[in-house]
Amino acid sequence: MKMNSQKVRFLCSLLLICLCVFSCSNESGPQQGGETDAADQNLLRSMELVDAAVGNYFSNESMSMARYYNPYTQVSSQERASVWMYTSAIEAVNSILRALESQKRLGRTALYDKHNARYTQLLEKLFAGLQYYKGSFTLVSYTQTREWSVYAVNRAGAPGTADVSGILNVYDDQQWLVRELIESYHLTGNETYLKEAEYLAQYVLDGWDCSLNPSGKEYGGITWGPGYVSKHSCSNGPFVSPLVWLYEIYEGSEETVTYGYIKPDRSRAVKTVKKSDYYLEFAMKVYDFQRNNLLREDGVYDDMLGGDDTHGQVVYEEVGGQRYRKHTNLHGRVGPAYSYNSGTMLSAAADLYRVTRDSRYLSELQSLVAASFRYFARQDKEKQGFYSYDVSGFNNWFNGVLMRGYLDAYPYDMSAEIPLQSFQDNLDYSWEKYGYESMLPTNLLLGWGSDRSKQNVEGMFTFAFAAEYAALARFKIEY
Repeated sequence: MKMNSQKVRFLCSLLLICLCVFSCSNESGPQQGGETDAADQNLLRSMELVDAAVGNYFSNESMSMARYYNPYTQVSSQERASVWMYTSAIEAVNSILRALESQKRLGRTALYDKHNARYTQLLEKLFAGLQYYKGSFTLVSYTQTREWSVYAVNRAGAPGTADVSGILNVYDDQQWLVRELIESYHLTGNETYLKEAEYLAQYVLDGWDCSLNPSGKEYGGITWGPGYVSKHSCSNGPFVSPLVWLYEIYEGSEETVTYGYIKPDRSRAVKTVKKSDYYLEFAMKVYDFQRNNLLREDGVYDDMLGGDDTHGQVVYEEVGGQRYRKHTNLHGRVGPAYSYNSGTMLSAAADLYRVTRDSRYLSELQSLVAASFRYFARQDKEKQGFYSYDVSGFNNWFNGVLMRGYLDAYPYDMSAEIPLQSFQDNLDYSWEKYGYESMLPTNLLLGWGSDRSKQNVEGMFTFAFAAEYAALARFKIEY
């Protein structure tokens, strides 16, 4: 069939218009659409990891969590997760909920509408299961003797019955919980989470060494736990950001808090201050303690202050007829440098700069971004074109804290995009090459081992990967 010249010219014009529209949309649209698609993909992968992990690691309605699971044998360990490991599940769910909120703010409500309610319900179940780690004990601290109900290292057979005496509870476990509970409060508006977070924050600050040195200044620092004398990066650094968040919650409020301190004559006294002032002051004090005592010459943070004179034994003194914990002298900084100890201080510097605009926090943040990536990332070590991070021991989870630090630092130092991309690349490579039964291997770049009976994966690693994917989704959504 022949077409007349007018129709041919019309069709040619229509084709040119279509080509132009397609070309223009490809020039202006793909980057935004591509980033949106990448954000969705990250978030969907995070949810797939969490959904599978809940079935693989949790065994019953009491939310008892196994430490390990092997996807090839489909067997979970008899060993139960510690409270620290359990908290990683709360962290992953919070990370998903926060990414969903970010999408909703930008008008992308499909995933939020479909999934927000069920993850909010999962969060409630995890909080109920957390009570199996809870117990009570009486603590003699630097300023008082008081009974506390806190979280044990190990899970008990019934809620509220856990043994939290001596070294069976540690301050850093409470700090990770404070962090996640405040996050849960922000995401759900549930006041129960905030109330528990504040209570635990009071408990941890009761462990602040307010003893005075010969110059009349506080020694400062928080020991690993009430039964320890060493002061660790992990029992100080993680606490700064949650304290800043509590300051923000009470900024402008007249609510007060009363706490104890030590006077120059060694007697104990109490003072009452506004909550906002209290939380911000301690955020800065804890930050300064860690930076002044645990920052290494290469720009990253060491593990702890150790080398005490008491062979690890807590000592006490009597003042005015009352018994109190006494300061223990520590002699030196001890390694190794773990990635999460630098990660928490990245987040700390970012949060303190955000609320104070003190330029020193910005400078310290920028120095730590560069130093930590230089120290912890190894280009082409295991796979050409990729950065490797140590995955021995608990480092997979530690590295997730470091990644979170880079994300918090990014608004103030865009060079953090390079390490953030390295985490994205490693996760994607592993997902596409080694993903099996909605799980990833411990070593993202090298994959599963040949002996399928030995492919146990720590539950906290699976939740760490999920939390990272959701955080990276938020990064792509917000920036």
